[in-house]
Amino acid sequence: MKKRSFVAYGVALFAGGLLSVRLAAEPGSDPLSTILRKLDQLLAASDNFSVDLRPVTPNWDKALPANDPGGPCPSASSRFTCVFGGTAVRDNETGLVWEQSPTTDMYPWKYGSNGRDYCLNKAVGGKRGWRLPSIFELESLVDPTRTDPALPEGHPFANISPSNLRGYLSATTAAEAGNVAYMVTFHDGYSAFGNIDVPVHIWCVRAGSSTDRY
Repeated sequence: MKKRSFVAYGVALFAGGLLSVRLAAEPGSDPLSTILRKLDQLLAASDNFSVDLRPVTPNWDKALPANDPGGPCPSASSRFTCVFGGTAVRDNETGLVWEQSPTTDMYPWKYGSNGRDYCLNKAVGGKRGWRLPSIFELESLVDPTRTDPALPEGHPFANISPSNLRGYLSATTAAEAGNVAYMVTFHDGYSAFGNIDVPVHIWCVRAGSSTDRY
C-alpha cells in the first residue's frame, strides 16, 4: 500500500492540471480512481516481471566473473552465456558472440581459402554473419593472470590452442608493414605480428561491423 500511495502521489502531482480539467469537463466522473485502478494493475504486473540485462550490449567498462558457475557452456555465468544451442557463446562484457568450439584447421590471412572467407561462409548454430575479429576483440577474451590458455577461469570454450607458435588471426593489419597481421597467442595472451601468407588458427565472431578493412 505504501508503494502504491507513493507512486500515486507522484502521478497526482504530475497530472493535477489534467485532472482538474477532466473533472470540469465530465461532471460526476472520477478520473483519479480510474488512474489508481490502472496503477494497481501495473504494480501487480511489475511484481512478477524481471529483466535479464545480460543480453543488452554493454559498455567496455565491466569486469564480470566467468566461474559462477562456469564450466562447459554455462547457462548462468555472469560473464558468458551459451546461445544457438550451445554452439556459440555471448560475452556479456562486450556483447560479442564467439564460436564455442573454433576449428582446429588453420588458414592464412590472404590467398585462396583464407581466414576471412572461412568466417564469412561459416554457419554456426544455423546462423550466418560471422567474421574475423579485430585484434581488440580477440584481446578482450584474454585473462592476463592465466596461461595455457590465457582465458578467464570457468570459460565455456573448447578446442582453444595454447600454442605459442601459431596464434589466432585477427582482421587487423599493421599499417607500417602491409604483409603482416596481428594475432593473439592464447598460450600467454600476448598479441604479435604474423605474415599474412602463413596459416594460423581462426576464431570467428558474430557482431556489428568491424572498423578494420577486410
